[in-house]
Amino acid sequence: MAKRIDVSGLSAFYGTHRAIDDISMTVEPRSVTAFIGPSGCGKSTFLRTLNRMHEVTPGGRVEGKVMLDDENLYGSSVDPVTVRRTVGMVFQRPNPFPTMSIYDNVAAGLRLNGVRKKGELDSIVEKSLKGANLWNEVKDRLNKPGSGLSGGQQQRLCIARAIAVEPQVLLMDEPCSALDPISTLAIEDLIGELKTRFTIVIVTHNMQQAARVSDRTAFFNLAGVGQPGKLIEIDDTERIFSNPSVQATEDYISGRFG
Repeated sequence: MAKRIDVSGLSAFYGTHRAIDDISMTVEPRSVTAFIGPSGCGKSTFLRTLNRMHEVTPGGRVEGKVMLDDENLYGSSVDPVTVRRTVGMVFQRPNPFPTMSIYDNVAAGLRLNGVRKKGELDSIVEKSLKGANLWNEVKDRLNKPGSGLSGGQQQRLCIARAIAVEPQVLLMDEPCSALDPISTLAIEDLIGELKTRFTIVIVTHNMQQAARVSDRTAFFNLAGVGQPGKLIEIDDTERIFSNPSVQATEDYISGRFG
Protein backbone atom coordinates (compact mmCIF):
# COMPACT_ATOMS: atom_id res chain seq x y z
CA MET A 1 0.00 0.00 0.00
CA ALA A 2 1.56 3.31 -1.09
CA LYS A 3 2.06 5.72 1.79
CA ARG A 4 2.17 9.47 2.27
CA ILE A 5 5.40 11.13 3.45
CA ASP A 6 5.29 14.19 5.73
CA VAL A 7 8.64 15.82 6.44
CA SER A 8 8.89 18.59 9.03
CA GLY A 9 11.88 20.69 10.10
CA LEU A 10 14.43 18.26 8.69
CA SER A 11 18.14 19.10 8.69
CA ALA A 12 20.94 16.68 7.80
CA PHE A 13 24.57 16.88 8.89
CA TYR A 14 27.94 15.42 7.94
CA GLY A 15 29.76 15.78 11.26
CA THR A 16 29.40 19.47 12.16
CA HIS A 17 28.59 20.53 8.59
CA ARG A 18 24.87 21.19 8.02
CA ALA A 19 24.19 19.88 4.48
CA ILE A 20 20.46 20.72 4.30
CA ASP A 21 18.47 23.03 6.51
CA ASP A 22 14.93 22.96 7.90
CA ILE A 23 13.09 21.18 5.08
CA SER A 24 9.36 20.53 5.31
CA MET A 25 7.19 18.97 2.59
CA THR A 26 4.45 16.45 1.91
CA VAL A 27 4.70 13.72 -0.75
CA GLU A 28 1.33 12.30 -1.70
CA PRO A 29 0.80 8.54 -2.15
CA ARG A 30 0.73 7.09 -5.67
CA SER A 31 2.41 10.14 -7.19
CA VAL A 32 5.82 11.07 -8.58
CA THR A 33 7.68 13.94 -6.91
CA ALA A 34 10.86 15.21 -8.62
CA PHE A 35 13.71 16.98 -6.83
CA ILE A 36 15.61 19.45 -9.03
CA GLY A 37 18.35 22.00 -8.35
CA PRO A 38 22.05 22.66 -8.96
CA SER A 39 24.73 20.13 -8.00
CA GLY A 40 25.64 20.07 -4.33
CA CYS A 41 22.39 21.61 -3.07
CA GLY A 42 21.42 18.55 -1.00
CA LYS A 43 18.84 16.77 -3.19
CA SER A 44 20.43 13.33 -2.85
CA THR A 45 21.26 13.89 0.82
CA PHE A 46 17.62 14.71 1.50
CA LEU A 47 16.47 11.70 -0.54
CA ARG A 48 18.65 9.44 1.63
CA THR A 49 17.10 10.81 4.82
CA LEU A 50 13.74 9.41 3.65
CA ASN A 51 14.88 5.81 4.16
CA ARG A 52 17.56 6.37 6.83
CA MET A 53 20.44 5.76 4.42
CA HIS A 54 22.02 9.10 5.34
CA GLU A 55 23.02 7.90 8.80
CA VAL A 56 25.05 5.05 7.23
CA THR A 57 27.50 7.76 6.02
CA PRO A 58 30.29 8.43 8.57
CA GLY A 59 29.20 11.41 10.68
CA GLY A 60 25.75 11.43 9.07
CA ARG A 61 22.90 12.46 11.35
CA VAL A 62 19.45 13.98 11.02
CA GLU A 63 17.28 16.38 13.03
CA GLY A 64 13.54 16.70 12.42
CA LYS A 65 10.74 14.32 11.52
CA VAL A 66 9.92 12.03 8.61
CA MET A 67 6.42 10.59 8.98
CA LEU A 68 5.31 7.66 6.82
CA ASP A 69 1.56 7.91 7.29
CA ASP A 70 1.42 7.94 11.12
CA GLU A 71 4.85 6.49 11.89
CA ASN A 72 7.93 8.61 12.61
CA LEU A 73 10.77 6.86 10.75
CA TYR A 74 13.24 8.35 13.24
CA GLY A 75 11.28 7.20 16.30
CA SER A 76 13.40 5.55 19.01
CA SER A 77 11.73 2.15 18.58
CA VAL A 78 11.96 2.08 14.76
CA ASP A 79 14.40 -0.36 13.14
CA PRO A 80 16.31 1.31 10.25
CA VAL A 81 16.48 -2.02 8.38
CA THR A 82 12.68 -2.23 8.40
CA VAL A 83 12.52 1.36 7.13
CA ARG A 84 14.76 0.50 4.18
CA ARG A 85 12.51 -2.45 3.35
CA THR A 86 9.45 -0.19 3.37
CA VAL A 87 11.18 2.62 1.49
CA GLY A 88 13.10 1.07 -1.42
CA MET A 89 15.90 2.79 -3.32
CA VAL A 90 17.31 2.72 -6.87
CA PHE A 91 20.71 4.35 -7.30
CA GLN A 92 22.35 6.45 -9.99
CA ARG A 93 24.43 3.64 -11.45
CA PRO A 94 22.85 0.23 -11.95
CA ASN A 95 24.22 -2.01 -9.19
CA PRO A 96 23.04 -5.59 -9.65
CA PHE A 97 24.83 -8.08 -7.39
CA PRO A 98 27.62 -9.05 -9.82
CA THR A 99 28.08 -12.68 -8.79
CA MET A 100 24.34 -13.45 -8.74
CA SER A 101 22.05 -14.60 -11.51
CA ILE A 102 19.18 -12.43 -12.74
CA TYR A 103 16.80 -14.64 -10.75
CA ASP A 104 18.85 -14.43 -7.54
CA ASN A 105 19.21 -10.65 -7.84
CA VAL A 106 15.43 -10.29 -7.63
CA ALA A 107 15.00 -13.04 -5.04
CA ALA A 108 17.77 -11.79 -2.68
CA GLY A 109 15.58 -9.45 -0.63
CA LEU A 110 12.75 -11.98 -0.52
CA ARG A 111 15.05 -14.63 0.94
CA LEU A 112 16.28 -12.13 3.55
CA ASN A 113 12.63 -11.62 4.46
CA GLY A 114 12.17 -15.36 4.98
CA VAL A 115 10.54 -16.39 1.68
CA ARG A 116 11.90 -19.88 1.01
CA LYS A 117 9.35 -21.80 -1.07
CA LYS A 118 10.49 -22.10 -4.69
CA GLY A 119 6.98 -21.70 -6.07
CA GLU A 120 6.46 -18.46 -4.17
CA LEU A 121 9.89 -17.13 -5.16
CA ASP A 122 9.27 -18.04 -8.82
CA SER A 123 5.95 -16.24 -8.80
CA ILE A 124 7.25 -13.03 -7.18
CA VAL A 125 10.40 -12.94 -9.34
CA GLU A 126 8.29 -13.23 -12.49
CA LYS A 127 5.79 -10.61 -11.26
CA SER A 128 8.61 -8.19 -10.32
CA LEU A 129 10.43 -8.60 -13.64
CA LYS A 130 7.13 -8.04 -15.44
CA GLY A 131 6.55 -5.00 -13.23
CA ALA A 132 9.94 -3.66 -14.34
CA ASN A 133 9.15 -4.40 -18.01
CA LEU A 134 12.07 -6.82 -18.18
CA TRP A 135 10.49 -10.29 -18.13
CA ASN A 136 10.24 -10.82 -21.90
CA GLU A 137 13.89 -9.88 -22.37
CA VAL A 138 15.30 -12.18 -19.65
CA LYS A 139 12.83 -15.04 -19.09
CA ASP A 140 15.02 -17.49 -21.04
CA ARG A 141 18.23 -16.59 -19.18
CA LEU A 142 17.21 -16.18 -15.56
CA ASN A 143 20.23 -18.20 -14.42
CA LYS A 144 22.74 -15.98 -16.26
CA PRO A 145 24.57 -13.21 -14.33
CA GLY A 146 22.72 -9.92 -13.93
CA SER A 147 25.97 -8.13 -14.77
CA GLY A 148 25.72 -9.47 -18.33
CA LEU A 149 22.72 -7.27 -19.12
CA SER A 150 22.92 -3.87 -20.83
CA GLY A 151 23.00 -0.75 -18.64
CA GLY A 152 19.31 -0.03 -19.16
CA GLN A 153 18.38 -3.65 -18.46
CA GLN A 154 20.55 -3.67 -15.32
CA GLN A 155 18.74 -0.58 -14.02
CA ARG A 156 15.36 -2.24 -14.65
CA LEU A 157 16.70 -5.33 -12.85
CA CYS A 158 17.54 -3.10 -9.87
CA ILE A 159 13.99 -1.72 -9.99
CA ALA A 160 12.61 -5.28 -10.08
CA ARG A 161 14.80 -6.12 -7.07
CA ALA A 162 13.49 -3.05 -5.22
CA ILE A 163 9.79 -3.72 -5.91
CA ALA A 164 9.99 -7.47 -5.20
CA VAL A 165 9.78 -6.85 -1.45
CA GLU A 166 6.66 -4.68 -1.97
CA PRO A 167 7.92 -1.37 -0.56
CA GLN A 168 5.44 1.44 -0.01
CA VAL A 169 7.78 4.13 -1.32
CA LEU A 170 10.38 3.97 -4.10
CA LEU A 171 13.25 6.47 -4.07
CA MET A 172 15.26 6.97 -7.29
CA ASP A 173 18.53 8.89 -7.26
CA GLU A 174 19.15 10.01 -10.85
CA PRO A 175 18.18 6.57 -12.17
CA CYS A 176 18.78 7.49 -15.83
CA SER A 177 21.99 9.55 -15.63
CA ALA A 178 24.17 6.63 -16.75
CA LEU A 179 21.78 5.46 -19.49
CA ASP A 180 21.31 6.12 -23.20
CA PRO A 181 18.16 7.93 -24.47
CA ILE A 182 16.24 4.75 -25.38
CA SER A 183 16.90 3.13 -21.98
CA THR A 184 15.97 6.44 -20.32
CA LEU A 185 12.63 6.44 -22.11
CA ALA A 186 11.99 2.86 -20.96
CA ILE A 187 12.66 3.85 -17.32
CA GLU A 188 10.45 6.95 -17.64
CA ASP A 189 7.58 4.86 -19.04
CA LEU A 190 8.10 2.41 -16.20
CA ILE A 191 7.93 5.19 -13.58
CA GLY A 192 4.54 6.19 -15.01
CA GLU A 193 3.29 2.62 -14.57
CA LEU A 194 4.79 2.09 -11.10
CA LYS A 195 3.17 5.19 -9.58
CA THR A 196 -0.19 3.40 -9.62
CA ARG A 197 1.26 1.14 -6.88
CA PHE A 198 4.00 3.13 -5.18
CA THR A 199 4.82 6.60 -3.90
CA ILE A 200 7.84 7.64 -6.01
CA VAL A 201 10.45 10.31 -5.35
CA ILE A 202 13.08 10.95 -8.04
CA VAL A 203 16.19 13.15 -8.04
CA THR A 204 17.04 14.32 -11.55
CA HIS A 205 19.34 16.88 -13.19
CA ASN A 206 17.26 16.62 -16.35
CA MET A 207 14.61 19.37 -16.44
CA GLN A 208 12.74 17.71 -19.30
CA GLN A 209 12.63 14.44 -17.39
CA ALA A 210 11.19 16.15 -14.30
CA ALA A 211 8.56 17.80 -16.50
CA ARG A 212 7.70 14.50 -18.20
CA VAL A 213 7.50 12.09 -15.28
CA SER A 214 6.50 14.01 -12.16
CA ASP A 215 3.23 15.25 -10.69
CA ARG A 216 4.99 17.63 -8.29
CA THR A 217 8.44 19.21 -8.40
CA ALA A 218 10.59 20.51 -5.53
CA PHE A 219 13.35 23.00 -6.29
CA PHE A 220 16.39 23.00 -3.98
CA ASN A 221 19.16 25.59 -3.91
CA LEU A 222 22.13 26.66 -1.81
CA ALA A 223 21.72 29.72 0.38
CA GLY A 224 25.31 30.68 -0.57
CA VAL A 225 28.83 29.27 -0.82
CA GLY A 226 29.41 26.95 2.14
CA GLN A 227 25.77 27.34 3.18
CA PRO A 228 23.33 24.41 3.56
CA GLY A 229 20.87 23.43 0.83
CA LYS A 230 17.30 24.63 1.24
CA LEU A 231 13.94 23.77 -0.26
CA ILE A 232 12.99 26.90 -2.24
CA GLU A 233 9.53 25.78 -3.35
CA ILE A 234 7.42 22.73 -4.13
CA ASP A 235 4.31 22.78 -6.30
CA ASP A 236 2.51 20.99 -9.12
CA THR A 237 5.07 20.33 -11.85
CA GLU A 238 3.10 22.25 -14.47
CA ARG A 239 3.05 25.31 -12.21
CA ILE A 240 6.76 25.07 -11.31
CA PHE A 241 7.70 24.98 -15.00
CA SER A 242 5.22 27.57 -16.26
CA ASN A 243 4.70 29.99 -13.38
CA PRO A 244 6.98 29.42 -10.36
CA SER A 245 6.40 31.67 -7.36
CA VAL A 246 10.11 32.29 -6.66
CA GLN A 247 12.44 34.09 -9.06
CA ALA A 248 15.35 31.72 -8.29
CA THR A 249 13.25 28.77 -9.51
CA GLU A 250 12.51 30.53 -12.78
CA ASP A 251 16.18 31.47 -13.22
CA TYR A 252 17.25 27.85 -12.71
CA ILE A 253 14.62 26.34 -15.01
CA SER A 254 15.29 28.87 -17.76
CA GLY A 255 19.03 28.15 -17.54
CA ARG A 256 20.13 31.51 -16.16
CA PHE A 257 22.16 29.70 -13.49
CA GLY A 258 22.87 26.21 -12.18
